[in-house]
Amino acid sequence: MTTVASFNIDYLQYLTPNGELVGDKKPRIATDFEKLKSIYELMVLTRTFDSKAVALQRTGKLGTYASCLGHEAVHIGIGSAMAESDVFAPMYREYGAQFYRGVKMSEVLNYWGGDERGSNFSGPQHDFPWCVPIATQCTHAAGAAMAMKLRGEKRAAVSVVGDGGSSKGDFLEAINAASAFTLPMVLMIVNNQWAISVPRKKQSAGRTLAQKGLAGGLPSLQVDGNDYIAVYTAVRAALKRAYEGKGATVIEAITYRLSDHTTADDASRYRPDDEVENARQFEPIKRMRKYLMSNKQWNEQLENQLLETSKKEVEEAVDEYLSSGNPGVASMFDYMFADMPHTLEAQKQYALDLEEKSNG
Repeated sequence: MTTVASFNIDYLQYLTPNGELVGDKKPRIATDFEKLKSIYELMVLTRTFDSKAVALQRTGKLGTYASCLGHEAVHIGIGSAMAESDVFAPMYREYGAQFYRGVKMSEVLNYWGGDERGSNFSGPQHDFPWCVPIATQCTHAAGAAMAMKLRGEKRAAVSVVGDGGSSKGDFLEAINAASAFTLPMVLMIVNNQWAISVPRKKQSAGRTLAQKGLAGGLPSLQVDGNDYIAVYTAVRAALKRAYEGKGATVIEAITYRLSDHTTADDASRYRPDDEVENARQFEPIKRMRKYLMSNKQWNEQLENQLLETSKKEVEEAVDEYLSSGNPGVASMFDYMFADMPHTLEAQKQYALDLEEKSNG
């Protein structure tokens, strides 16, 4: 028997759970404390928003909502590493990345409140909207990356998929296309250990999910998804490679879903409580705060001020959302087609007539 191929998956970490910086070669971002403080502030704002959104759903003021609790480092690491001209193809919980790219909190609330105006969000208009059918966003990103290559643009497409989504054919097709056509693309697997009620060990017998990229011929690695510095560094390197015409990269970020899958889920029915409590020791916000404090860049006074300002910003966003008004049933037709078929035009007019009659 002859071995025709072998591989290794590298693992990248700079910040330990205790907030200590490790590794022989420190990236520049590790000592850019002004940048790190702004990132930490956005992480806390994102968590404050997330908690409020769950509360809104529980009180009937929001539809089903997908929490991002515990994902702040990986999401904001992605968003802050991207150039504005890059294209982002998210799933449905990457709020931190989108906030960094200019999406408003009120727009996220509109979306989960069932108002399609939320998808017409601020920030780069070339970014894709939230994608609920899991993994289909990966092929969308591959298509965008193909367009960039054909136009000779120095840009890249970045897509995010979960550990469960990495079992979908769309994800594997995106890897194959990215490899076959050397597309400027980054495929990020956010491995939060649970695909709704299915644990990671039932998703794949492979030791990593990153190695799925190797099967398609793409460089692939794991990063500590609770370590902002590691995520940012890995995504920046992958984007640089894409800009230089060297093709796509697959990154598996190891994190944990500290919340239910969505507010329609009760994870306590299938997930051990002690597993969740253990995962809290590794969560990203606590880790970043320890790192900043150990370098005398943060203190309790600043923390209290941040919590207060974050709460105020979130409440303002909630007020904007609640005062945005009901767009009406006819609005469902507004974002379906550039040129609407006449049959739907008639249906829309019927809906408008009903609305006018009910308001009259």
